[in-house]
Amino acid sequence: MNQCRSIVCLLTLLLQFPLCSMLVAQEPSKSSNEKKTSSTTETITLGGGCFWCVEAVFQRLNGVSKVVSGYTGGHVENPTYEQVSSKKTGHAEVVQVTFDPEVLPLELLLEVFWYTHDPTTLNRQGNDYGPQYRSAVFYGTDKQRDVAEAVMKKLGQSKEFKKEYKKPIVTEITPLSVFYPAEDYHQNFYNLNKRNPYCQSVVAGKVRKFEKLFKEHSTTKK
Repeated sequence: MNQCRSIVCLLTLLLQFPLCSMLVAQEPSKSSNEKKTSSTTETITLGGGCFWCVEAVFQRLNGVSKVVSGYTGGHVENPTYEQVSSKKTGHAEVVQVTFDPEVLPLELLLEVFWYTHDPTTLNRQGNDYGPQYRSAVFYGTDKQRDVAEAVMKKLGQSKEFKKEYKKPIVTEITPLSVFYPAEDYHQNFYNLNKRNPYCQSVVAGKVRKFEKLFKEHSTTKK
């Protein structure tokens, strides 16, 4: 599955180059990935498997102003997607989420995070496997660490969460070191490539789950 996803990446980049050129000229990613920010924004970095999935979910969460896909947690400087996919860099695929805590409490943001990926499988999400797909919270402050630990403990003891996921949570909670933004073609990927096979078979399901569980907090609610 990892090889298939890498091939899908390459084909998307090559076959849609003319379209991408037009899209870049129109700057669609700015309107989708970045919204008006306030002076109270915070940033937290999250790994929940393929960053296309996690990005798509948080782009639809009310109170989020910006989502950037990237890499962190490893030892290689300025890694490429191919290097991270080799499983030798130590990096995880992550998204860096900028949000307004007055609109979106960190506790709720983290609940969305834990409910919309499987945090009980070590180094794996579905058919995507390897350390780059590990479940992780990379915090920027001690407060974020404390909140993350408290929410994870609460969910781990929740009957509702245990019904959803039968195994214990294995999410890593660790301080953020350096965040490296991913290549441009990874940004805003789902919104620009909804007909992509991986987006149709995997990402769309994560988005539907978010819309079902957190409909009242969705920017697309009707």
